[in-house]
Amino acid sequence: MALFVFWIFLSASFEWIHLVLGLTFSLAVAWINSGHSLFVPKFRLWLRILLYLPWLSYKIVESSVHLSKLILHPALPIAPQLISVDSKLRHHGAIVLLGNSITLTPGTITAEVDRNKLVVHAIDKVSSEDVASRQMEMKIADIFKDEEPDL
Repeated sequence: MALFVFWIFLSASFEWIHLVLGLTFSLAVAWINSGHSLFVPKFRLWLRILLYLPWLSYKIVESSVHLSKLILHPALPIAPQLISVDSKLRHHGAIVLLGNSITLTPGTITAEVDRNKLVVHAIDKVSSEDVASRQMEMKIADIFKDEEPDL
């Protein structure tokens, strides 16, 4: 109602077309800002994801260097293994981001995802320890801390 009164005050017109437009836009703005609209962008979530990307890029470069050392080593000291990760993340988007982040990091691949349980293939013990340390999961949990759980 306050928006509609503000509209009338700014338009200074009482023609029916201005009143209908003002009422329509006032209701639309109130509905969008009430959180019921699916079209409201989640600025804080996207900002946190953007802030996560430099850290992920650093981890990708760090893992790339490690993997390059493994490949160039004459003995090729790899010890492939599958590890099961029970995630405490409770949001579908968070699980997807975790699985993709693990796969983007050289030396590890998310082989399977079942709700919040991930099966990860790691090329050696160092790579598996990075996943097992849950540092990546904690960063992603921080990104989705304000989202309602949907798992």
